[in-house]
Parts: sequence; structure tokens; C-alpha cells
Amino acid sequence: MPVYAATTFSPVQGFIEKSRKLRDLYGASVIISHLSARLINAALEQKIDVISPGIPNYARGMPNRILLRNNHFDSNNQKFAEWLENWANTTILLEWKKVLTECQKWIETAVPGETNQLTYHWQREWELWRNHTWEIFWGAGNTIPEAMKDLENRKLSRNWTATNWIGESSSITGTDAIAWPGLASEDRNPKYLKHEDEKSDIEYFYQLLATKLETKVPNSKPEEGIEGKFLDPSERLSIPELTKRLVTQYQIRQKLGLPHLEKFTDIVRKPEPEKNQPSQWTGWFMGDGDKVGNHLQELAKQPDGEEKIREFSEAMREWGKNFMNKFNKPSKVKKLGRVIYAGGDDFLGVIYRTPENPVEPRKALEWLMTVPEQWKEHKQDITVSVGFVWVAGSVPQRDVLQHCRAAEKRAKSLGRDRVTIRVLFNSGRFVQWTCPWDYLYILNNYRDREGGKNWTHVYNDLAQLKARHGINPYPESGNTDFKLALALMNLYFSDKDDETKQKKGKEILENQKYLVGDNSPKELLKWISDLILVGWQMCS
Repeated sequence: MPVYAATTFSPVQGFIEKSRKLRDLYGASVIISHLSARLINAALEQKIDVISPGIPNYARGMPNRILLRNNHFDSNNQKFAEWLENWANTTILLEWKKVLTECQKWIETAVPGETNQLTYHWQREWELWRNHTWEIFWGAGNTIPEAMKDLENRKLSRNWTATNWIGESSSITGTDAIAWPGLASEDRNPKYLKHEDEKSDIEYFYQLLATKLETKVPNSKPEEGIEGKFLDPSERLSIPELTKRLVTQYQIRQKLGLPHLEKFTDIVRKPEPEKNQPSQWTGWFMGDGDKVGNHLQELAKQPDGEEKIREFSEAMREWGKNFMNKFNKPSKVKKLGRVIYAGGDDFLGVIYRTPENPVEPRKALEWLMTVPEQWKEHKQDITVSVGFVWVAGSVPQRDVLQHCRAAEKRAKSLGRDRVTIRVLFNSGRFVQWTCPWDYLYILNNYRDREGGKNWTHVYNDLAQLKARHGINPYPESGNTDFKLALALMNLYFSDKDDETKQKKGKEILENQKYLVGDNSPKELLKWISDLILVGWQMCS
């Protein structure tokens, strides 16, 4: 009987989330995909059958969970287990070492110590990060469900080793040491160390590094030239944070065998208004297939489960590839932005243009309404939940990503197969509304009292009713009479051909559990209020 194996590595989400710039986020996803692709290549070289992920020759967005079938060590399962241990650990370790080594070499070549009166005492710290960044898990069994269960059990036993450090921490996460030439100097005694004594040396190094990253390579091709702003001299990055930034650099990409990656340029999120031009708002979307793990378990139980999983994985990978290509390189419309990664059933992207030609919120909303039809192109029996955040220009990217994740989680917790739209202001305050995909059209139903699209009418009516407590502004703490809220829906959101103007409120009430995710009156009041607040922000 064949033996199946499932493997993954960690910490993937933490590695991706510790990102300040879009370049960091992109670099992190590139590294994860690169390590996964190398694992798959190493398995194929040993004639181990890769069931998922599908399309193993396409490295972009490669998922980090891999399912294998043993068709090589037929007579001795112990040999297969030994091979698994060696394959996973050795491959990840070697590839990650190569990534760090190329980045370290590039820095020491671009900013040579002798020329700039620097002495590099940081080899030990790079070695620590080479050996203690990733933790690899694998599980095996005589069936696919057994292998998946074994993997989850093994993941409960962690063997994480963090690197120790002294001095000041990075300006992105605050949890790791600043990378600079004197990082591991023997005379850095923590008992007497004062950051003020090292501050000028760190500042000098980052100014040199930022300058070199902005300098065009002599006699270079166009794609080797300046690729946007890599580093602000005021930033202080740790070794893994600096690696995520540098892996997008042309020369390092070439050395690592990543020439397929296009030239990367960071977006400019214009934080402050200038003259008559407002600050730039951008739209961030994060999506994930619903109950994919359960779906795979069900497929695995079928007689032809292996083939079903293979087909599912290939379909989702193909969808992710096409989704990214269509969004990043549209043929008939102006480019809306960029998909950062699309690994199959999960994806992340940002809608933006230039500060001089920003995307209108209505245009972003129109694209969002097309997601369900795009999702169905993979023809698999799973739905998708998405968190969409329309965010002001001064909100830090780390916060934006957290809001994306929270919005997606809310969409799943209220019933899945729906979207949460969150409008995030510079102050950190936000309004949000969650709706099933097939009811999102209600935003297009809006008609003001003159038959136009001026959302100020319904917004002012809602504010007046709340001020006079006709609609309780705090329904969780008192009166939950929703009659006036339903009346607003009848007045402003009924279908064009509905002469009675009573249909929409009644329809919402009859389908409350499906639309709102809860049968309580206070949740119904909140859902209608949130619809108006979000619609006013996105559709005005």
C-alpha cells in the first residue's frame, strides 16, 4: 500500500505579516513560494509523486502545504520516513541559507568596509538566522486523511529557537535586532551598552545602503536600473526584514534563479493632501476559500480521492495564476493595481493608481462586485470570503494588513460566502458592513428622493433619526425597534419596478438570518445602519 506524506513549514503568516512596505510583503511571499518550489523540485528529483500543489513548474504563489505519495520506497516505510526528515529539513535549510548569503554578499559588496571605514562584525548573527528561522513539520500515513492528521498532531509540538540579541530593535516589528556591521562585535557588552554610542554608526550605514539601492547599475539594461525606493535612510531593519526587501533587487533575483519576477515598484500612498489634491485612498482585498480543509478531507475519503485532490489543486492553482495575470495586466481597462499573491484558494491584492490619478471608491466597489463571477472560473465546489478595506493614506501598512485579516475573519464568522467592506480612516476608526455576495447589488439599488444617487439624503435621514432616538444609535444597550430602519430601506433601496415601495424592508426582514447572520433585532438595526454608513463612504 502506498504511504502518503504531508508537510509544511512555519512561521509563514508571521513572516509575511511583519511588513511595512508593499515591497516587504511582496518579498516575503516570493521567499515562501521559492522555498515551497524547491521542496517540490527536490521531491520530484527523487521520483516522489507530488499530489498537491498542482502545476509544480509554476513557482509564483506556490502554497507551503505539500502532499506527497511514496512510489519509491515501496518495501520499507522507515526509509521513507528517514527520507522525509532529510528532504524537508535539508532543502529548506540550504535554500534559505542561499537567500541570506546572496543578500549578505550584495550588501558587503555594495557597501565595502574598507572603502567606507566600516568593519563587519555580523557573521554570527547571519548564521543564527540561517539556522533558526524556519521550523519544518511533516506527517505520514497509509491514507491521505491519516497523513494530514499526523501533520496536525506533529505541529502541536513546537521546537522554535529564537535568536538572542542586544541593543535597539528594528523599527518595523520591535522584536529583532537592527542589522548593521557591528551587530555581533565582541566588545558589545550589554552591561555597559548605550545606544547613543552606536547611533551615528547605524545611521551612517543605512544612509550608505539606501544610496546604493537607489543607484543605477553602470552599463546596465533598463530592467537592472532603479526599481523604486527600496529603503528610507531613517529605517532600521532586522536581518530577515532586510532580506525580504533585498530579494526583489534585480541582481539578487538573478543569483537566486528568480528571473521570472517582473520589475517591482512600490506604490506611493500619498498620506497628506496638497493644494486641491486630497490624500490618496487605496483598496486592499484579502480572500480565502471557505472550508477548504474540510473539502479536501471529503475528497480524500472518496475511492479516487488522490486524483480528486490533484484535480482540485491544479484547478485552484490555475485560477490563481489567471487571476493574478488578469488583474496585473488587464487588456481592455486601465490597470487597477496589483495582486501580491494568489496561491490558489487564498489571495491578497491592492487597488491603486497614482496620486495624480487616484481610483474612485465607486470604481473599486464595481470591481469588487465582479469577484464572485471570477471565483467561479475554477469550477470547484467551494465558496470564497473576502475582507475589503478602503483605507486612507496615513494608515500604516501593518495596520492595513491586520484590518484586512480581521475583515476576512468577520466575513467567515457571519456565515461565509460573503464580503466585509471596511472603510478605515487615518484616526484608526472605521465603519464596516458584511453582506452575502449575491445581495451586494443592493448598493446599486439606492435612489435618493429625486431619483438620483446622492447618498447624503439617506445619510442625513439616518443621522436625524438617531439624534432623535427614532432609531437607537446604540441598539445593543436598549430599544431595538427596527420599523423606521426598514422604512428607510423601503424608501431608498426598493427595486425600480416596485411601485409599492414596501418590498425591500420586508425582504430583508424575511431573510434576516441569511443576510445579517443573526436573528436578533439589534443586529438587524446595526446591519442597516452599517449599510448606509459604508454606502455613503464608497458610493457618494
